[in-house]
Amino acid sequence: MTDHLNEGNQAVPSEHAARPSTPDYEEVLFYERKPAGFWVRFWAYLIDLLLISAVTSISVKPIFLLLGLETSGSPWYAPYAIISAVLFYAYFVLMTKYLSQTVGKMIMGIRVVSLKTDKLSWSTLLFREWIGRFISATILPLYWIVGFTPLKQGIHDFVADTTVIHEQAYRKSAIMKKKAADGSELQHNEAF
Repeated sequence: MTDHLNEGNQAVPSEHAARPSTPDYEEVLFYERKPAGFWVRFWAYLIDLLLISAVTSISVKPIFLLLGLETSGSPWYAPYAIISAVLFYAYFVLMTKYLSQTVGKMIMGIRVVSLKTDKLSWSTLLFREWIGRFISATILPLYWIVGFTPLKQGIHDFVADTTVIHEQAYRKSAIMKKKAADGSELQHNEAF
């Protein structure tokens, strides 16, 4: 917690320095999941790339070598490249759909959540992983915006209304709420 100095050069905690002193409003504290930033997501992605590369090299490459088919220096439309791409996207889509996280995200303690619903739908995931990742991978600087947005969202998160959060970390937020007219804590709801 940082401190500010008042007129008498005494330290005043910043929590109290920024609060307006109005009798009609009260500060309500709540805790929300902390969004995962660029670097933790970057390391999780690198772990996932290493895992996918290992699985592809162990399971797909030997088959191509046994058949005498080329695996290195192939264009993007070669069979090896297509199978590798299918494994890549299937890994991200299936792991995120069923576990809300890939192995890299598990290791880093983060997971994908929808900003609209409780569960991730197939359409959201396909859109996020295929369309969004293609855009982020094609124009690399677009992926860097994760570090500069309030919810730490990349382009693929924006298009799918998702974000990545820490599983065990929260951040404290405060809002100012108007007090009830009778001064009680409860709000009265009127029927239509």
